[in-house]
This record gives sequence, structure tokens and C-alpha cells, in this order.
Amino acid sequence: MSQPIVYVDTSEVRPGRLKELKTAMNDLARFVQANEPQLLAYNVYFTDDGTRMSVLHINPDSASLERHMKVAGPKFPPIGEFIRLLAIDVYGRPDDWLVEELRQKAKMLGSGTNACTTFTQDLHACIRLSFSSATPSSGAKTSGARGS
Repeated sequence: MSQPIVYVDTSEVRPGRLKELKTAMNDLARFVQANEPQLLAYNVYFTDDGTRMSVLHINPDSASLERHMKVAGPKFPPIGEFIRLLAIDVYGRPDDWLVEELRQKAKMLGSGTNACTTFTQDLHACIRLSFSSATPSSGAKTSGARGS
């Protein structure tokens, strides 16, 4: 049985680049929402002072995160001018190929290959998700969820 993969990355926002970053992340969230219906959630969060950003997505399985890297991956490099990626945390059991791809993403966006950590789940748990369809707004939070 496939296990869900939860992905969380944290970045430092480069000084004076918050507005541009929010625009770029809004565009990325819209792209993801339109092109990756398999994602259960894709959310972007900013700290109140605008110095940090976190991206969280929930994938039904490792193949979904692999698809995200292939489909949205070409849109990541331009975002690098607005951030310095600090960490990527992956919860679940991603394939080895995917872990290497995430390490390359971390290196490309500024934190080096050691910034990717995977956490495996050996205890029993459950995930119950219920989302309504959401369209990203130009506000501080960008949300996209799998529609009905």
C-alpha cells in the first residue's frame, strides 16, 4: 500500500524581494493547481514579518511528488533569486531517485545538499483530509487544493 508523502520546505526571503516572491509563488500555485490534480494540498505560507516562507504539500504517494518535481521543477530556478532555501523536510518513504532530486533542488536554491531530511513513519496513524476547491489569491497565504 502506498503511503502519503508530506513535503515542507523553509526559505529565507531575500531583503526587498517579498513582493516579487509572492507574485512568483502565486503563479506557481496556480500552475500546480491546474497541472497537478493528484496533489491533495499545496500551500504557501509567509511569516508576518515577511522574512520566511514555507511551502507544504501533501502527496498521495511518492509518484505524486516525483510528478511534481518533473512538472513544476522547471519553474523553480527563477524563484531562487528571491529566496535562500534553508531546509526541505519530507515525511514518508520517498524513492531514492526522488531524494536525490530534492537534494539537487536544495543545492540549486541555496542551502546545499545536506538540507534535505527524510522522516519515515513506522507507527500507525491516519490522515483524513477534506478540502474545498480554492483559488490562489494575492494575499500572504497562497492555497491550492484538489478540487471535487
